[in-house]
Amino acid sequence: MDWITVAAEGGVTTITLNRPEVMNALNRGLRGELTQALRAGHAGRVIVLTGAGRAFCSGQDLGDAQSLGAVDFEAVLRDEYVPMIRAITEAPVPVIAAVNGVAAGAGANLALACDLVIAAESASFIQAFARIGLIPDAGGTSFLPRRVGMQRAMGAALLAEPVSARTAEAWGMIWEAVPDDRFADVVAARAAQLAAGPTGAYAALKQALRGAFDQDLETQLALEARLQGTCGASADFQEGVAAFLEKRRPKFTGT
Repeated sequence: MDWITVAAEGGVTTITLNRPEVMNALNRGLRGELTQALRAGHAGRVIVLTGAGRAFCSGQDLGDAQSLGAVDFEAVLRDEYVPMIRAITEAPVPVIAAVNGVAAGAGANLALACDLVIAAESASFIQAFARIGLIPDAGGTSFLPRRVGMQRAMGAALLAEPVSARTAEAWGMIWEAVPDDRFADVVAARAAQLAAGPTGAYAALKQALRGAFDQDLETQLALEARLQGTCGASADFQEGVAAFLEKRRPKFTGT
């Protein structure tokens, strides 16, 4: 069964979670297909992750057979969720979460794993884990406090209340919330902008920013210098400078 759909056009790979009847809840099959599709999407220039129907992703499918009875949660997270999240965070291309509706539980943290989160105004984010006696997973305990601070992260996790897209934007949890009637156009424009950009520089800046909270200034300065040396030797840098001097749009090739 196809738990996702994949479309590629103009350097943009769009991956759509395709279980709208259960608000795109994550079962084993979907997680496996999504991880494979994310890795395959690295061959493009940008990945857009979204959901079919009225939801982005409602999190773990509690009706999934593996969720009933005794479950080795540690093994499921290690073997299925961790590879899925790493396929996003370690992707050499920008990954956009186009949050078209509710993003709950692991679905919320799937979105927060992405490099850029764009949400429709009607969307919401819910750290729903405490409602069933669990803690945030799928990277939530890392992503959330880094984006919104400890107090808001604690409140979101302890109270398990919906956070509106506009509030998420104000908190710095996401990049932007846009009116529903403009959502598709804004996502398409952002994806096209990134697909036309210097992909080598994007990969380098992702590496630098993703590790920024985990190392000291001296280490970060050394990493910046090394990565900037690579970027400075690229054809895209030469093209960017030439385009600036010639007052035209650069034509980046990713080399």
